[in-house]
Amino acid sequence: MSSPRVWGLSCPGCPEEIGRARRWAREILSGTPCADDAALIVSELSTNAVRHTASAEGGGTFHVTLTISPGTLTVAVTDEGTKLHAPEVQQAGTNATHGRGLDIVHVLAHQVAITGDHLGRTITAELQFPHQEIPAQ
Repeated sequence: MSSPRVWGLSCPGCPEEIGRARRWAREILSGTPCADDAALIVSELSTNAVRHTASAEGGGTFHVTLTISPGTLTVAVTDEGTKLHAPEVQQAGTNATHGRGLDIVHVLAHQVAITGDHLGRTITAELQFPHQEIPAQ
């Protein structure tokens, strides 16, 4: 594979779409070394988009992009922004039922970047794996 391969999915900003995005990523990445981690990252970032941003408001959407290049998988989720604070890793309490999503992404990914502003943000997670030929989908 000499050039990156890119897939994209746009989803309505409702909770049912989180599972669809996760299944979509798992199907595309089937047979790759980091498919499970990437599917979990898609799930966590999509959940954040639906719970904490304007993507969940009437007619809102979020977008998932997967990019595979030699030795690297990039997962990006773009939301419609929020006037609240920017996404950040939280220190969730032992009994907390939420607040760990971005922390999980940081643990699984080699690098995480947050770009954008209150009009829309993209969280990009980069996973690295041993260079090998990725199965064609």
